Amino acid sequence: MPQTQTSEARIAALPLWHGNIRISMLKGGISNESYVVEDDTRKYVVRFGKDYPFHHVFRDREAMTAKAAHRAGFAPELFHAQDGIMVSAFLGAKTYDSQDVRTNIVGVAELIRRFHTAMPEHVTGPGFMFWVFHVIRDYARTLKDGRSRMAGHLDGYLAIATEMEAAQMPLPIIFSHNDLLPANILDDGKRLWLIDFEYAGFSTAMFDLAGIASNAGLSDDESDVLLTAYFEAAPDYTLKRAHAAMQCASLLREAMWAMVSELYLNAPGVDYVAYTHENLERLDQALDRFRTTYGNRS
Repeated sequence: MPQTQTSEARIAALPLWHGNIRISMLKGGISNESYVVEDDTRKYVVRFGKDYPFHHVFRDREAMTAKAAHRAGFAPELFHAQDGIMVSAFLGAKTYDSQDVRTNIVGVAELIRRFHTAMPEHVTGPGFMFWVFHVIRDYARTLKDGRSRMAGHLDGYLAIATEMEAAQMPLPIIFSHNDLLPANILDDGKRLWLIDFEYAGFSTAMFDLAGIASNAGLSDDESDVLLTAYFEAAPDYTLKRAHAAMQCASLLREAMWAMVSELYLNAPGVDYVAYTHENLERLDQALDRFRTTYGNRS
C-alpha cells in the first residue's frame, strides 16, 4: 500500500514554484488546512480542501467564484485549483476581527453591496442558489440520517427556521458571499478584500448582512448603521425585523453546521461539540432579543 503524502510533500510537488520554497502553517479556519508558501519570487496561500457534499461545498464552484471575484477586484489571484489544493496570492494584509468591523461598519457595508451587485457579471457556469432555510432543512435530514446526538432537537430547530423565514421580506436576488466572518475580510492598508468562497451563490442581501452583524457582535444601533449604509436609507420596522430574524437563522445554521461537522470532519485542534454549543447559546440570546422586540407585533 503506498504511503500517504504529507501536506508539505504535496505542496512541494506542485509545478508552481521558482527556486526553493519555505512552508509555514497558516492558523485559522475550522474545516480547511492552510499554509503560507514563499518561493524565490513571492508568497502564496495554499489551502487544502476536498468536496464536502454534506455542507453543500464543491471545490470547482469555489474556484470559479474565486476567479470571478479576482476579475471583479474583490479577491487575490488564484493560481491553482486542482486535486483538493487551491493556491492564491498572499496579500500580506491584516485579517479583520470583530472590532475592525465595528470600527468600519460603513466601509464593510459598501464592500458587501459592491460584491453583491458586481459579481453576477463575472460568475460563469450553472447558477447556485444559497437559501439558508433550505440549508437548515437539509442539515436536519443529514443529522437524522447520521444519527446525530442532537437528533431529538431537530423538530425544534426546524420550527425556529420556519418562524424566521416567515419574518423575511422580498428583496432583489444578488450574488452573496454567505460566510461573512470578520476573518474573511482582509485590509491591506489601502482597501478591503474578501476571501473564502465555499458557500457563495445567488441569494438576497439579508443573509450576508445578518451574518456579518451576528459574527461581529454588532449591537442594534450598529446594525442600523450597517443597514443604512447598505440600503442608503434608514431601515424601517419590517427591514429591521427581517434582519434580526435572519441573524437567528444565521446562528442556527452555524450551530447545525457544527453538528454536521461533528459527524464528518476532524480538523486538528477543532472541538466541533464545543462550537455547536457556543452557537446554540448565541442563538438562544438572539431568539430572546428577536421575540422580545418583534414577537408581539404582526
